Amino acid sequence: MTAHKTAKASKYQARMPDERGHIRYSDQDHATWQTLVERQTAIIDGRVCQAYLDGLERLALPHDRIPQLAEVDRVLEAATGWRTAQVPALIPFDTFFELLASRRFPVATFIRAPEELDYLQEPDIFHEIFGHCPMLTNPDFAEFTATYGKLGLAATPKQRVYLARLYWLTVEFGLVDTPQGRRIYGGGIISSPKETFHALSEAPEHHPFDPVDALRTPYRIDILQPLYYVLDDLHTLHDLSRQDIMAMVEQAMTLGLFEPKFPPKAA
Repeated sequence: MTAHKTAKASKYQARMPDERGHIRYSDQDHATWQTLVERQTAIIDGRVCQAYLDGLERLALPHDRIPQLAEVDRVLEAATGWRTAQVPALIPFDTFFELLASRRFPVATFIRAPEELDYLQEPDIFHEIFGHCPMLTNPDFAEFTATYGKLGLAATPKQRVYLARLYWLTVEFGLVDTPQGRRIYGGGIISSPKETFHALSEAPEHHPFDPVDALRTPYRIDILQPLYYVLDDLHTLHDLSRQDIMAMVEQAMTLGLFEPKFPPKAA
């Protein structure tokens, strides 16, 4: 799943709401949601952090149907002042940053086709709602995500490329150490069965989180991640949102990128 959207074409079309704001989905769409939710719910216990589980409990997402965004908004708004924003499958960087800066999380209102159950490059409603929205009930995570949007809005195109790595290695693919052990908080992991098992296995590298290192780390969106950064505590994200992240970006640009830990993508 990719966090930063671009305006290139997608084969998926977002479902539009009616005059009452209600989005109609097909029976197949609801069945796909149910399959995805039940499959992930069965494996996340003991693997995801408590903040995510608390958020999931607060959201009380239905298993047998795709939730309406207004249902999710009521919980997020009461918890951290966030809301969702209905968007097409792919959106420009400017729109993405504007939404985050105003505490609105972009959600594409389509769900993957059954033949793409295990992997989808575009972020669908399952990835956004099940993967990310529970963490947006956590004040530390919510604050960092809003700060990130404000920084991205003011950044140059080159700075945005560096910022994308920070987002990818925290919001999408972050791990955190807890008193109960190492846990997942990144939505890109939580919405993927393979990545959920892979992330906590001995196959990838686990590095202590360092924001400058994260900004310098190349990634590919179409493979299991070879490297994850591990927070000491979710409050680290809150602390980071109070620091000069753009100075860190400049430092990362001066130091340059690390060597990729993956082969180049085949042409």
